[in-house]
Amino acid sequence: MPKVLIIGACGQIGSELTFKLKDVYGYDNVIASDIAYNNLDVVNSGIFEIVDAQDYSSVRSCVDKHKIDTIYLMAAMLSATGEKHPKRAWDLNMSSLFHVLNLAKDGFIKHVFWPSSIAVFGPTTPKQNTPQHTIMEPTTVYGITKQVGERWCEYYHDKYGVDVRSIRYPGLISWKTLPGGGTTDYAVEIYHEAIKHKSYECFLSENTELPMMYMDDAINATVNIMKAPSDAIKIRSSYNLAAMSFTPAALSEAIKVHIPEFEITYRPDYRQGIADSWPKSINDSEARQDWNWQHDYDIEKMTAEMISKLQQN
Repeated sequence: MPKVLIIGACGQIGSELTFKLKDVYGYDNVIASDIAYNNLDVVNSGIFEIVDAQDYSSVRSCVDKHKIDTIYLMAAMLSATGEKHPKRAWDLNMSSLFHVLNLAKDGFIKHVFWPSSIAVFGPTTPKQNTPQHTIMEPTTVYGITKQVGERWCEYYHDKYGVDVRSIRYPGLISWKTLPGGGTTDYAVEIYHEAIKHKSYECFLSENTELPMMYMDDAINATVNIMKAPSDAIKIRSSYNLAAMSFTPAALSEAIKVHIPEFEITYRPDYRQGIADSWPKSINDSEARQDWNWQHDYDIEKMTAEMISKLQQN
């Protein structure tokens, strides 16, 4: 069994990944960590450590203490928040990656998972069926850090043999955690507002089509790419990953199937420009071919589960 450390375990993805990995590898083999006790469900679920992702000695100390061999680096400042704090986003997103890659290069750990994002793409990227290898030119600090991070991951693999694996997450949707400052967060907020108030004011325009994914699919992809044999992983920058693409208007119609009185209005803000720079759909054929990636959720199945789970909770 691997001994796993999750850095950023209290975040939107990290919290759900923590419980999944504990189910897969056992509670004693998975150490959750974050910079503070921000999610008590995670903190109280097993072994938890305070770790500052920007402090090499903090990460190294936890690795040594628990004899870690695999790190999932989930700590990051997301797109919309990063535009408000560009220097902080750069410092967090880049320094944390360097610390983990260097731990692997120096032999203290064996395996690294680091998430990239569709934010690596930009306005010059082909919008439809965006290929694995294409023009990027991101226009956000978050996207810049992810593009640079992809290059460093590939470099550390090619030069030092580091077993680093990555996927480019699309917009992620979950009923378990609140939005974390991303441009696609409308697709989480809309369900909460539909249930509470039967209405929602969307910060993107009605026809803004973006790649999206239900969190269960994203978590399964994360676990499965790390389980795959090393020689199956052909791309060491980051894999395209896709499930569905839709607009706020299409999501609203899916919600009305369950909540007929739901109404949506639109007031695009600064996040509209970010969304407009991203692809509308993603070609993830390499992931499906190399390590057998498959998604389970479409917009209808996801909407039914989101509304059911949120109403229960």
